[in-house]
Amino acid sequence: MSIPWPPSAAETLPADGFDGTLAGRVWLPDVGGPAVVAVREDGLVDVTATFATMRSLAETDDPAGALRSCTGPVVGTVEGLLANTPPETRDPSKPWLLSPIDLQVVKAAGVTFPLSMLERVIEERARGDLGLAAGIRAEITATIGGSLDTLRPGSMQAAALKEMLIEREWWSQYLEVGIGPDAEVFTKAPVLSTVGTAVDVGVYRGSHWNNPEPEIVLVVASDGRIVGACLGNDVNLRDIEGRSALLLGKAKDNNASAAVGPFIRLFDSGFGLDELRTSVVSLTIDGEDDYHLEGTSELAQISRDPVDIVGQVIGAHHQYPDGFVLYLGTMFAPVDDRDERGRGFTHKSGDVVRISEARLGSLVNRVRSADEAEPWTFGVDALYRNLAARGLLD
Repeated sequence: MSIPWPPSAAETLPADGFDGTLAGRVWLPDVGGPAVVAVREDGLVDVTATFATMRSLAETDDPAGALRSCTGPVVGTVEGLLANTPPETRDPSKPWLLSPIDLQVVKAAGVTFPLSMLERVIEERARGDLGLAAGIRAEITATIGGSLDTLRPGSMQAAALKEMLIEREWWSQYLEVGIGPDAEVFTKAPVLSTVGTAVDVGVYRGSHWNNPEPEIVLVVASDGRIVGACLGNDVNLRDIEGRSALLLGKAKDNNASAAVGPFIRLFDSGFGLDELRTSVVSLTIDGEDDYHLEGTSELAQISRDPVDIVGQVIGAHHQYPDGFVLYLGTMFAPVDDRDERGRGFTHKSGDVVRISEARLGSLVNRVRSADEAEPWTFGVDALYRNLAARGLLD
């Protein structure tokens, strides 16, 4: 099967095209560094002279208004930059797209949807053995599956269910963060290590049971304001994390394992938290073996409101001077068999993953082993040396 690659501008942009306030980042070969861009109908406008980093834009009182007022040179079109983004066909003398975030810390919330919570319990009880998952899933669903859909984390009802499950020896660390008072929030990836659209995402070579996690990603300023959103793929290694929760770092943080994009849609009068809460994230996976899978994740079914999760991340107990982005979790956990009956889903090299939401566009990546994906070489020191050489630091 021929899988379209790279993605087109039509599928990358939101359904309303350029109507929203869209921000991104582009690599400029002539200066050997990144540019912050406003994504507009007449092209991607370099606003780096005003905002040297995406962090500095997010820290303004009104990021959307500030971006709309910026002027600068056009560095290319969405279509042209997308065509030049895949490393294997890239012309290094021309600009290409990057992840739209830079200095923000990359955080992720886990077990925020009842379905994904059950799948984490299954991973734990299966000890990472994919072949045991189907039987454990049926047993857990019969025991607790119907009692979690409307349960409010931290409530008296949740505490009562916890006691009942402990008595039955069914309690799990994943149920603790799923229905207990404290959310699971972890650091997904180092600063500047995320990848954008039209490039490979990395799966650790030693994993044999893994899947994408299509998610909404919030962009949060240092004072806790949610200023925008984009899409994310929190690549998940189910066998590694299932062996032990203490392997979360190995399961979650690998080269190219955190995808974010395609652009940040900044909050303005037409798009904010109320609109975001109605988001329906769709996922398709197309394999070179003619495999096709589809799924959806409705943010309305999240067990904790996004504002509540943000409040658990930042406050008097923890500050983020450069802000952060927050993956909100997913309800999508593919269980359909791909090859062998009862073995469920796992990625194959060459899979193309499309994560879409009408107002945020589509984040499209191809799956490769993490050691085969484009290596991460441009860190914080390199960024600031480059910005200083360009005279962009105050």
